Amino acid sequence: MSALIFDCDGVLADTERYGHLPAFNATFKEFGLPVHWSLADYQRKVLIGGGKERLASLLTPEFVAAAGLPTGPAAQQAAVAAWHRRKSEIYTGLVASGAVQPRPGVARVTAEALAAGWQLAVASTSAEGSVRATLERAVGAGQAAQFEVFAGDIVPRKKPAPDIYLLALDHLGLPAARAVVIEDSRNGLEAATAAGPACVITVNGFTEHEDFHEAAMVVSSLGDPGEPATVLANRSAARPGRCVTLADLAALLDGQPAGANDGTG
Repeated sequence: MSALIFDCDGVLADTERYGHLPAFNATFKEFGLPVHWSLADYQRKVLIGGGKERLASLLTPEFVAAAGLPTGPAAQQAAVAAWHRRKSEIYTGLVASGAVQPRPGVARVTAEALAAGWQLAVASTSAEGSVRATLERAVGAGQAAQFEVFAGDIVPRKKPAPDIYLLALDHLGLPAARAVVIEDSRNGLEAATAAGPACVITVNGFTEHEDFHEAAMVVSSLGDPGEPATVLANRSAARPGRCVTLADLAALLDGQPAGANDGTG
């Protein structure tokens, strides 16, 4: 048995720019909070794993005073939880509206994996409802039903800690050498690498300049016939063409060795 484990945000769909950022800002407006994140602001916030954690980063003494928030930790945690619930509702509505587009190749590779009998999973520390909505949008309800979903606050530590991937591997009943992870960020790569599986990075506008030297492969996307992938780095035995295929991902299993290559090699 083999498994393909996807991250959610930035991997299944371009969620950060077109989903989470506008949902955060709409939430701030609804709650009358004196903050609006620009794209540049949010590029820094995405380095914090987890939506609640990003919201909690607002709680400086100056912000608490300006927003008229309570100063007690329990009351502040309750406020963050309320903001996050509403933000997740707004995000899910954006996904349903079609505002958040799936990334190239995700549905195609999913279909290939299902046909070959691979196990499929999503491992994300985003809220489960948001993850499931994004997954259905990316691969369709029928294929989404074949996934195991590991999401939300089900592990004590969020990425870059490996907890979510260790949990997924344990639940799937597979050693790390029989799984491939698709990620998009440095935090995700660190989590996957610490857990053991080979990791493919599909970069996006938020992460394209991050350090991915441990990744088996770094590509612009998984690619589709009308939207080909560009191989940015390749340290694996795979030799993808215009699209990353399941055969390319299978070449990463069991730690199959290869020399370091830039481009398609």
